[in-house]
Amino acid sequence: MAHPAPNFLPGRRYILCGAAAALAVPVAMPAHAGIRPDMATGAMERFKLAGKPKPLPDVEIQDFSDRPLRLSGFRGRALLLNFWATWCAPCVKEMPSLDRLQAALPKDKFLVLPLSIDGPTKPKVEPFYRDQKLKQALDVTLLPTSILVDPNGRELGRIEGDADWDMPESIALMKAAIAS
Repeated sequence: MAHPAPNFLPGRRYILCGAAAALAVPVAMPAHAGIRPDMATGAMERFKLAGKPKPLPDVEIQDFSDRPLRLSGFRGRALLLNFWATWCAPCVKEMPSLDRLQAALPKDKFLVLPLSIDGPTKPKVEPFYRDQKLKQALDVTLLPTSILVDPNGRELGRIEGDADWDMPESIALMKAAIAS
């Protein structure tokens, strides 16, 4: 069988090798604050990296003693905003591991911020959610939802549903957020 050009077969091999090499190169995924998509493994397999870090609204929240706080007051520290409720079984289940996560990381660099939508401060919390629409602003539709925030106040990613926060892969993810 005659080929139209003497280098037809070697040229075809180069094209096929180039295509195979292109398939072997991983597709570029967004990485924020040192957080890579491949870090979402094990206990963090449901962690969804934000397409682009987005600034959070600077809203007022109530602390445990009903004192007002603003999210901007936490700048300089990575945060894990955890939306939860006492009537939510998965929320209650993950609370001990959130405590252990906080104990594993320095409070001056990282804070777990549990944001209850019920409890003894419910009369103050309900108007806040209605007026400020924090849950809507942060697109929280499921409890628990945990949002990882970098020290500049931008969302890096989130997990909807409960997680084992004290596992090595979870701690590694939080350390990457701190390092940003």
